[in-house]
Amino acid sequence: MAKKKDDDRKIVADNRKARFSYAIESSLEAGMVLTGSEVKSLRTGKATIGESYAQAKDGEIFLINAYIPEYNKAARFGHEPRRVRKLLVRKTEIRKLSAAVQREGMTLIPLRLYFTPKGIAKLELGIAKGKKTHDKRETEKARDWQRDKARLMRAKG
Repeated sequence: MAKKKDDDRKIVADNRKARFSYAIESSLEAGMVLTGSEVKSLRTGKATIGESYAQAKDGEIFLINAYIPEYNKAARFGHEPRRVRKLLVRKTEIRKLSAAVQREGMTLIPLRLYFTPKGIAKLELGIAKGKKTHDKRETEKARDWQRDKARLMRAKG
């Protein structure tokens, strides 16, 4: 499968399973409060956001259970790999997100962790609703049909 050019973003971690398990309603870009050793570790590209989620609490949004490995060349005091990290989002966005989570039963799922062309670490956060098993089967069926259709078109010329 060919990689898409993603606006000169250097993608560090991608949560591919989220699009299968959740119906993504919308997404937004959020900054992260990181320590120096975390940024250095992210640049090596070994972070994992597959099991993580975001939570609105006390008018702020936090990223929970994201794994950023310790940086070996850091000073004595590195960072904790699975610490809770604060996300930088506008107050109006925080109010909308927390209302969606409380009223409509939505979930905040990290979709992608990347560096912008300026070198700033950003997180693409998706507002999602969990899919049922039959919805997942439909998604898989549609994806398989698209793949088979592409093969048939290529074979015919």
